Amino acid sequence: MKIASLAILLVLPAVAQDIKLPASLDRLASKASNSVDINLDGTMLQLAARFLSGKDPDEAKVKNLVTRLKGITVKSFEFDSSGEYKPSDLDEFRAQFRSPGWTRIVGVKSRNGEISDIYLKSENGQIAGLVVVVAEPRELTIVSILGTINPDDLRDLGGHFGIPRMDGFPARKNNKEF
Repeated sequence: MKIASLAILLVLPAVAQDIKLPASLDRLASKASNSVDINLDGTMLQLAARFLSGKDPDEAKVKNLVTRLKGITVKSFEFDSSGEYKPSDLDEFRAQFRSPGWTRIVGVKSRNGEISDIYLKSENGQIAGLVVVVAEPRELTIVSILGTINPDDLRDLGGHFGIPRMDGFPARKNNKEF
């Protein structure tokens, strides 16, 4: 009984944080003129946090956030022409965010073929995951951040670990940015 309980405790966190990326994404890298592929699990994030300075205020903020994360995945592809991937290739990926705890908070579709979605996972009243999908005719980007996330910290994470800067986010009240 103790072994079974221990096995369940070890497996549950992995299942809870697992986001399955379509196998077709790996094949897109050969078609892309530029591609980014970053996969950092909790262990790698903790290692990366050791290299961030606690003395530099910006790095200290990122270091604090990273200690609460379980994983970061960034997949981004730029293509020379449209049609290198099908938007329907993402249907299976998006379907997993219809499960309990996940909510699509942003869904944008434009006439030029641009589709943007943002999904949040909540657990115990906190944000436990964020997934951003931006699909354009000649570009596809998926960013997944799993772990306890304070919305104010998202701006600080931009520009680190392959995550694009989030300049559109409003500045913090205690920040000198406008």
